[in-house]
Formats: sequence, C-alpha cells, structure tokens
Amino acid sequence: MTTRFWAIAVAGLLALALPLAAAPPAGAAAAEIVPAVIFAVGQKFDKSFNEAAFTAAERFKADTGIGYLEFQPQAVAEFERGVAALVRRGATDIVAIGFYYATPLDRVAPRFPQTRFTLIDAVVDQPNVSSVVYKEQEGAFLIGMLAAMASKTGKLGFIGALDIPLLRKYIAGYEQGAQFAVPGASVLVNFVGTTPAAFNDPTTGAEVARGQFERGVDVVFAGAGSSNFGIFQQAADLGRLAIGVDSNQNYLHPGAILTSMLKRVDLAVLQAFTSGRDGSWRGGVHRLGLAEQGVDYAVDQYNAALITDAMRQRVEQARQDIIGGKITVADPSR
Repeated sequence: MTTRFWAIAVAGLLALALPLAAAPPAGAAAAEIVPAVIFAVGQKFDKSFNEAAFTAAERFKADTGIGYLEFQPQAVAEFERGVAALVRRGATDIVAIGFYYATPLDRVAPRFPQTRFTLIDAVVDQPNVSSVVYKEQEGAFLIGMLAAMASKTGKLGFIGALDIPLLRKYIAGYEQGAQFAVPGASVLVNFVGTTPAAFNDPTTGAEVARGQFERGVDVVFAGAGSSNFGIFQQAADLGRLAIGVDSNQNYLHPGAILTSMLKRVDLAVLQAFTSGRDGSWRGGVHRLGLAEQGVDYAVDQYNAALITDAMRQRVEQARQDIIGGKITVADPSR
C-alpha cells in the first residue's frame, strides 16, 4: 500500500458524492469477485467505524457495478456463523471490522482457504488474511496538540470504551502530543465499561464525561464508539469541548467538537475490494499512519472557528516532523 495509492484514494473519495442506501448484490454471477462486509457489533450507521466501512462498500459498488453482501452481528459469538453464511452465498472477499474478530477469524480462515479476508484493527497470521492496523498514536499526537492548545485549564480528558491495547495507542499519542504542545498539560483517562458493549452505551458515556468535566477537564477526546454521542452531548450542554474519532464527527455538535481524529477505515475497505478484483490483494500486515494518510484530523465549516492558524501551523509542522522521523511517537503496543 503506497502513499501514492492513499493520496489518490483520498482525493477520489472526497471529490465524489457517495450513495446513501445499500442494495442487494447485483450482477454477482458476472462479477470477478463477490465482496462482503462483516460490520462491528453495534449500529451500522454509527457516524463512525461501521458507517465508514459502509461508505466504502457503496463507493466500490458505484464505481464498479459490483454489489456486496453484508452481515451485522449482534454479538462477537455470531461471527463464525456469519462467515459461513456469506461464503455459502458466494463471498470471495470478506472485510471484518473490529479487533475482537481476531480470535474467531484465526479459527475460521483455514476452513475457507480460497476466501480472501481483510481484518481491520487486529492481526491474524493466516495466509488468506490481510491485517490492516493503524498507527493511531501518530494521529492522536496531533489531536493531543490541538486539545492542549485549545484548553484553558491544562486539564484534558480521554474517555475510551474499555481498557484494551488498541485504545492505549490513542492514549499514548494523545498524552505525548499534549505535553509536546503545552508542557505540564495533564490527561485524565476513564473508560465506559469492561466489555465490547461499552462501545454502545451513550448514557454511561455521558456520566463519565460529566465526572471528568466536574474535575476541571475542559477538552475530552472520545474514543468510545456510539457511546461518544453521550460524551458529545455533555460537552455541548456544559460549554466544554469534545473530540470525535474514526470518522469526521464535527457536524454532530458544531462549536462543541474541537476536531475529530480520522482513521481511514473507508480507504482500507475500498483497497481490499479493489485489490481483490484486480489481483493485487496480498495477505500479511499493513500498518497505516500519517505517511500513508491512514490517520489525520478534521477541519471543516463546523470547527474552523475553534482552530486558529497558529494552532494548525504547529500541528502541520509536527506532522512533517513525524513523517520525516524528527519526532518519534511511542507505540505502547510494540
């Protein structure tokens, strides 16, 4: 996956309007591949991870005329049944969205050696699995800089769904970026729950956010899936700032969301299907960071007033320094 590919893909996705409704696979018999998506547990239209995957599948369908299959598990335990059902329906290329599918995919992939699997956010060592993981710490470093520069108290927050290595990468980058921009800035870390259900609990998310704000936090980075909705609402109600994650969530509460850390799941899904179709798909591990345009932050009409030119200049210089190796962002998972 080259930087050139990601640059072209980003430009193409941003330049084109995307269809809004999925349809059953069309023309599958004549297609070279039959793509499929297994969404993360939770809401398909989550304004985040799942919706980014849906957007990419729709883009691929619009560009190629090839429809796609999908499966929406209500629990991780349904994953293997979902894979078997998709393969029976002819799926040749299956993208699985979510770190918690690693264990069941490791079991099921050898049963379907002719099926190409792409797993987002975890690594499975099987010859027919492509594992796409991100350098979240690099994107979170830039987010931490923006949060620290926007804060009036020097007290920042991070609210994750649950304490897992993946979210620890966000936390590490966020803390490093905050302290790089404003030495002495502190980060309070809390979690919504202890199981994957914590990604879909806005009520508890709001309670945790309120607790942080009461302790003096004035900017909170929300990394909790659909639980973010409760965090955002608390920030808006109390006149504080929140930060979105994975997709651009700035529009959900204009003026209350400082920015969103982008994790380009959409590009990974699009690349998986495109490479499956053109014969360039390869297994192995693919790591995407700032250099590959796999992570970023969002500035648009909804948050432009919150980020000054001086803030952007400092962050953009840090981006170049990270890509160029002048700044090393520690990854706690390595």
